[in-house]
Amino acid sequence: MIALARKTLVHEWRRFVPSIFAVGFSGLLLVVQAALVLGIFGSAAVYVNTSRADLWVGYPGTQSVSFGRTIGSDLASRLQMDPAVQAVEPYLWVDADWYSADPGTGGVPVYVSGIRTAADGLMFARLLTPWQREALRAPGAVIVDQADLDTLGTRAGQVAWINGHRVRVAATISGLRGLGGVNVLASLETARDLSDADATGGSTYWVASTRAPADAQAAQARLSRTEAAFGPYEVWTAQQFSRRSQLYWIFDTGAGVAVLFMVVVVCVVGVVVTSQSLLAVVAGSSREYAVLNALGVSHGALGRLVVEQAGWIGGLGLLLAALASASLLGVAAAYGVPVAMTPAVALSCAAMVVLVALLSGIVAMRGVLRADPSMLLR
Repeated sequence: MIALARKTLVHEWRRFVPSIFAVGFSGLLLVVQAALVLGIFGSAAVYVNTSRADLWVGYPGTQSVSFGRTIGSDLASRLQMDPAVQAVEPYLWVDADWYSADPGTGGVPVYVSGIRTAADGLMFARLLTPWQREALRAPGAVIVDQADLDTLGTRAGQVAWINGHRVRVAATISGLRGLGGVNVLASLETARDLSDADATGGSTYWVASTRAPADAQAAQARLSRTEAAFGPYEVWTAQQFSRRSQLYWIFDTGAGVAVLFMVVVVCVVGVVVTSQSLLAVVAGSSREYAVLNALGVSHGALGRLVVEQAGWIGGLGLLLAALASASLLGVAAAYGVPVAMTPAVALSCAAMVVLVALLSGIVAMRGVLRADPSMLLR
């Protein structure tokens, strides 16, 4: 039956083209939805994923990076006492308002990240070049994402005001866009000036690198034995904190639930559209199925034939979806749309596309059950 299913697809390909396009379109929608989910909600953890820190220390119960609270400066020594810890540095988070030099524009909410500007700094190490870190050492120097310049109403080299303090855009980079606001990078000194915080006070987070990435889990377990002398704190590995931030925005906010609901709708629509396309193909081949049934081929064998055809349709539709998705996501990335994809998610989408095709084939088997030899006499 497999050979028959393949030969039918080859010789009557015009009948199956709509089904292949239906599966491909369902796959395209699914991949785009997944890429948007990863891109949009992955930006909630851009601070973690673009840094080389293996451990993050923050206020207990912090659900996302943007919800940090000030913790004590003594925690630096607590981290440095651990034998697996190699380097420790503070990370200061400041909620602020940005005002451009254009008097006709209003304030823009921004998230200022105060970081250590040394060449071996941990924060945003995967984004910043040495000369960009050097540029941040100038008083009032900040760095923003290239895609956010229009939102901020400012260009590279121009001045603006954050919380009433004059700043200058020293450089722009790509990959810094965040969720819910514009990310701004500054030195620790500039960030403290913008927040009017005490320079000798604590920070929002303390981050640390370990001598080997494999040491992070054990170090996190040791450091999690809190001591009252250091005040309240909680320790996460970078992977845990990244996942924690993303899951909060996906499952604990209305936006995340809405996007997940759309993914479910895409799957349902894909099954319905594809099954209807296959039903049309089965209905058009009803006389052929009736002939096979009259020759002794059972309804079960005919049903397997339809499912096999659905499998071929799913494979071809998957190939079409892969080509279209790669092209579309490439265009989206070029225009600064927050999209991302991982091998695990890509494989999951492929499996769902094939599953949609197979479910559609099972639904279309109803047409085979109506293929009775008596219809040949009509």
